Amino acid sequence: MALICIGAFTSCNSPEKKESPKQIVKRVILIGSDGFGGYAFKKAKTPNIRKLMTQGSYSLKARAVLPSSSAVNWASMIMGSGPELHGYTEWGSKTPELPSRVIGKGNIYPSIFSLIDKQLPDSKKGVSYTWDGIGHLFEKNMVDLDYNGKSDVDTKNKAMEFFVKEKPSLTFIHFDEPDGTGHNIGHDTPEYYAAVEKIDTLIGDIINTLKKNDLLNDTAIIFSSDHGGIDKGHGGKTLLEVEIPWIIHGKNLPAKGKLKSSIVTYDTATTIAHLLGLEVPDFWRGKNVDEVFSKKN
Repeated sequence: MALICIGAFTSCNSPEKKESPKQIVKRVILIGSDGFGGYAFKKAKTPNIRKLMTQGSYSLKARAVLPSSSAVNWASMIMGSGPELHGYTEWGSKTPELPSRVIGKGNIYPSIFSLIDKQLPDSKKGVSYTWDGIGHLFEKNMVDLDYNGKSDVDTKNKAMEFFVKEKPSLTFIHFDEPDGTGHNIGHDTPEYYAAVEKIDTLIGDIINTLKKNDLLNDTAIIFSSDHGGIDKGHGGKTLLEVEIPWIIHGKNLPAKGKLKSSIVTYDTATTIAHLLGLEVPDFWRGKNVDEVFSKKN
């Protein structure tokens, strides 16, 4: 039956068609440095990371989810939701202690890799990680690289070899330091800051590789962490444990500098989806960090 419009009381407008998201960059590199607290910038010399900050956008007061420990936060970072939904609740979770609210085709709570697998099926994606616990947190049947490095240098080298050869839409690189030093010697120690500076050197290597291979212009880099630390541990509710860096850089992204937004680690996955032009599932709780892309200063 045809729609009949009578006066001003009947709407004749057709249902509004939802506009599909537009892809902003071709590639994203997500770099996660374990145990790298937001406070580390006060004492460590980090010229390469600071260049990403000054030429991009950043917050040193982004927050981990609780508990402020590893598996629960790495899962949240790439799954777009907190432990209440994905179910990984402990430092070394290998399977969800709490049943996941949604189970995807990878038999776990759907991560950013599942979105790419469905919406950009022809693109490559990979994970290179030093801590073997990362291997339990993503869909292994959906990635083209699943590499557990023997050291952070090895992890970086393999990731860059893959990135240059395959030009993937997403590469997740996990570094184990400075977390190991924080546990063995202590956070906020000279040795801890030395470990932070070694991570900065690896970031410099990544940037130089992108430049050398003419891959920097169409690549967004996001740098973050799972948690900070206090004394020789983490997992608590202090800001030293909960506040983490969140940095984003891309040649065609606005350089906003210090962000005002309240960022939680699960916003990272949603922001990656925004960069790649992906539809975000309703069951994710993260939101795109809109301030990064706003034309307003």
